[in-house]
Amino acid sequence: MQYPEPVAKLIDSYMHLPGIGKKTAVRLAFYTIDMNKEDVENFANALHDTKAKLKLCSICGNITEEDPCEICSDPNRDQSQLLVVEQPKDVAIMEKMKDFNGLYHILHGVLSPMEGKGPDDINISSLIRRLQKNEAIKEVIIATNATPEGDATAMYLARLLKPAQIKVTRLARGLSVGSDIEYADEMTLFKAVEGRTEM
Repeated sequence: MQYPEPVAKLIDSYMHLPGIGKKTAVRLAFYTIDMNKEDVENFANALHDTKAKLKLCSICGNITEEDPCEICSDPNRDQSQLLVVEQPKDVAIMEKMKDFNGLYHILHGVLSPMEGKGPDDINISSLIRRLQKNEAIKEVIIATNATPEGDATAMYLARLLKPAQIKVTRLARGLSVGSDIEYADEMTLFKAVEGRTEM
């Protein structure tokens, strides 16, 4: 079916979003068309403001309105711990937990030779510079995802940081709280055994 050009452009724009196929893009486009004018303007302004007002923190790489960001500027944060994550959304998840009071460093991706992403394509060089400048950091906690790319990135960082004599740790993985062993897959059980702690 041929759509009027503005609708076709809107559908195409929605299809550029991750996980949005043609059917969902069409549904979202027609939902947008049915919205009242004020809601559409608010939506458009929110999109515009996101690109116009946000920047990356020059210290950690997190998204922020002010540089440095709120976390890097907070003198009450534990300056000795640095949690390395893949994306800014990971910081939001960790902050929601309210148990970690250290600093963050956002890589903006992971090493992925299949996609042509090497060390120069993610935020590693600024991490090295940061560790060289800040002697207060005693531990780097690597919190990349439990994927082959996340594991490869963690291993690369651990090898890279070892000569600096900074403690490098990785988030524990394995059985989730409240889960039954009988329903866990082999890799989850393996990681649970590997990451066991003394009682």
